[in-house]
Amino acid sequence: MPIFSLSSSGGIGTLGKEAYRFVDFLEKSGQSWWQILPINPTNYGDSPYQSFSSYAGNPYFIDPELLIEEKLLTRKEFESYDFGDDEKKVDYGKLYQNRLPMLKKAYDRFVPNKAYTDFCKKNEHWLDEYALFMALKNANDDADWYSWDEGIRLRNKKAIEKAKADYSDTIDFYKFIQFKFYEQWFKLKLYANEKGIGIIGDIPIYVANDSADVWGNTDQFMLESDLTPKMVAGCPPDAFSEDGQLWGTPLYDWDRMKEDGYRWWKNRLAHALNIYDKVRIDHFRGFESFYAIPYGSKDAKNGKWLKGPDMNLFNEFKKEFGDNLPIIAEDLGFLTEEVLELLSNSGFPGMKVLQFAFDSREDSDYLPHNYNRNCVVYTGTHDNDTIIGWTSSASPDDVEMARKYLHVTHDEGFNWAMMRAALSSVADTCILMMHDFMGLGSEARINTPSTLGNNWQWRIDASCINDWLAGIIKENTEIYGRKRI
Repeated sequence: MPIFSLSSSGGIGTLGKEAYRFVDFLEKSGQSWWQILPINPTNYGDSPYQSFSSYAGNPYFIDPELLIEEKLLTRKEFESYDFGDDEKKVDYGKLYQNRLPMLKKAYDRFVPNKAYTDFCKKNEHWLDEYALFMALKNANDDADWYSWDEGIRLRNKKAIEKAKADYSDTIDFYKFIQFKFYEQWFKLKLYANEKGIGIIGDIPIYVANDSADVWGNTDQFMLESDLTPKMVAGCPPDAFSEDGQLWGTPLYDWDRMKEDGYRWWKNRLAHALNIYDKVRIDHFRGFESFYAIPYGSKDAKNGKWLKGPDMNLFNEFKKEFGDNLPIIAEDLGFLTEEVLELLSNSGFPGMKVLQFAFDSREDSDYLPHNYNRNCVVYTGTHDNDTIIGWTSSASPDDVEMARKYLHVTHDEGFNWAMMRAALSSVADTCILMMHDFMGLGSEARINTPSTLGNNWQWRIDASCINDWLAGIIKENTEIYGRKRI
């Protein structure tokens, strides 16, 4: 259940009362985990997988009602902004226009205190860079950093110091935003943890080119002397996309990263382990070998596979953080023997997605009778259609195979039959999608890969989070021995 999908005032889900109510719902349902999407500021296409920073929190998730309680904002001011009037969809255009101006009013009333000072000191290793980066983006009409003036783009010391002085107030504004985000985040996380609910977060393997991550660490990426990417990331053509997927994110210089024991990645994981209880690492196969596409390509057809860090990286992680890392490996897609060996050697549980199981042409590793215990089963992910939507969009032969395999009855319905199969499997952990509990169709799909627009928008009706549904979920959870202890 993404944060943005929660029902709350102000056009998008936040870290306010509806998030706490959802935690209460999970407790009543007998659940142990709440899996979310990345919580970073959204960049191109509103995707949480394209962010200005892999450390910063999304300003849109800061709850205005809590700011009103703190007297940093008045209700009249909050209600004067237009964040959209469709309670079932996020309007990112209106959020982009109005959310920061609203937060600026709160900032103007804010008096720095010890908690703020301590936060800035504790997080200076990423916060200073990010706040300066965002201030410079504002000063450059939100243009990409690689189009900025040469002195700033190349991080000339005098140019950087001048920028810090010129934009000091804007820099402080962005620090205030992060302080408020993480203040609200950690209070919510503590509340969830005290209720016995852990938070599963998500690390995209790559970071956006237009980000503080790249601008501040250009030596860690495969870049030309003018700092444009040599090659970019993506996936080759397959049965789902004849052009492949062109993500456009810069690739890591793994040889350079190895020289200091992958310190950049260790810092990133340390942050994730601090803000989440468990971490799903996206596109895990990219650590064994990754698909490199020439910069400037229009599609992903002409890429090539290059070797990644393999177990070297994860051995370094285990030295730093211990052997029992709370990591889920997103191991979906075409997996070679080398990738399977990496997953096995890492010891991390991989993912099994039931919607991928019913290929009527062959037996699938995603069918429950083929699972081992060390895996996490999903009926679908944010990139899949809902279960009910899948029955209309998938091949009729695949749907018929699923109907037979799952013993779908009219009374139970396709969504509950598939969720029951996941719950009854031997997989160590089972993650189900909130929209599937409600039996929603494709209108509730969160994302369609390789498309722009109409993604990351679905929002739940507040009335759907209720004790009646919690009771049904709890009953099914108990039947299959998955109730929180």
